[in-house]
Amino acid sequence: MNAVIRQEAHGVSLWHAVGRNRRERPALQGGLDVDLAIVGGGFSGLSTALHAAGKGLSVAVLEAEFIAWGATGRNAGFVVPNFAKMDPVDILAHLGPSRGERLIDFAAGSADLVFRLIRQHGIDCDAVQNGWIQPAHSPAAFEKVKSRAGQWAQRGRPAATLDRQEIETRTGVPGYVGGWMDRSGGVLNPVAYARGLADAAEKAGAKIFEQTRVTSVDRTADGWMLKTPSGSVRAGKVLIATNAYGRSLNPSLQRTYFPLKVFQIATAPLPREVRNRLLPGGQGVGDTRRNLFTFRFDAENRLISGGMHILGAGADTRVPQTIWRRLGRHLGLPDLPPLAYSWSGMAAVEPDFLPHLIDLGPGLIAGRACNGRGIAMTTAMGKVLADWAAGSDARDLPLPFAPPAPIPFHAVLRHAPNMLLGWSMLRDRLDGTS
Repeated sequence: MNAVIRQEAHGVSLWHAVGRNRRERPALQGGLDVDLAIVGGGFSGLSTALHAAGKGLSVAVLEAEFIAWGATGRNAGFVVPNFAKMDPVDILAHLGPSRGERLIDFAAGSADLVFRLIRQHGIDCDAVQNGWIQPAHSPAAFEKVKSRAGQWAQRGRPAATLDRQEIETRTGVPGYVGGWMDRSGGVLNPVAYARGLADAAEKAGAKIFEQTRVTSVDRTADGWMLKTPSGSVRAGKVLIATNAYGRSLNPSLQRTYFPLKVFQIATAPLPREVRNRLLPGGQGVGDTRRNLFTFRFDAENRLISGGMHILGAGADTRVPQTIWRRLGRHLGLPDLPPLAYSWSGMAAVEPDFLPHLIDLGPGLIAGRACNGRGIAMTTAMGKVLADWAAGSDARDLPLPFAPPAPIPFHAVLRHAPNMLLGWSMLRDRLDGTS
């Protein structure tokens, strides 16, 4: 069977196409004075707006396109409360006991915060908090994930090691050595979740503007002035929450992370008998391969997976087809339904794969917390940034906080994640997997 790809208009995703609660918001017209201005209408900005407005602050969110247009609306909808590369012992070694413990606690409760906000505000986003599973593709990987599960369990988290049979039972996929699960993780429709956060933030008093691109952010005697094509905002404090979609708003920021283009696909709905075999508990899966293999279902039984690409022409067509074939091969589905949707997005990856707050001046911060863990980490980051907006010292927040640290030779190294994919795929083959 050949993959048949439907790429949605304007580059939006499955989640935009099936979303039920889209509400257009006006562009900013004229002048506005607020305590906090937020540039970017994704998870980071919307969570910060909701929590800051809840503290009684006046807040304006300025989104250049529409809510959830960037990485927020282009991911796979996994809610994962841990770090992409480091375990708790690594965090402590990297940041020291005091700062490390606070960052670990921050991450540990991040998924619970997401699902608590969904319940509290009645957000209709197909949320399922039945856990996140990481199968191990090799004996060495299994030893590592056993240690990982043990470290989180020792901290009181709902983490458990799973043997070979348990992994096969929970995922429906044979061949893994074992794995682990964090039961506080889950899946959701990220666009519907973001729209729900926006509605909740507005109910709390925040003002949200779409089609409002910020063209400059300048220091004033008592704060900051943000200019847009049809208006301006005076703010005591400013959060830049654009992640990899900030363009030239602050050039120094662009050199502090690796931009990683990630593709996602969704098949047509699977037959019920096949759906009952795979992921009967509705969890999300991301395994330990270096060329990461992920899969989950949405509320309509579409099978969703993602992947990267080695640099080359035709990626927008070639990569989704490759992901589709890989999905059928790994899940043992020779009659995998055709692709219904294909989309891509840019993730901001820090060199240490940790969330960061970047000091851009008095009262001006950029926040980045993706690294493959965007939904949980950025939601939690918004909660602590509201404390900063209300007067807390950013140095007292649980996230690393420092001035911009440009990556040396960034013009070349920015392509490293994609260029190294071929080597990662070879190493997976040497492990006996691909």
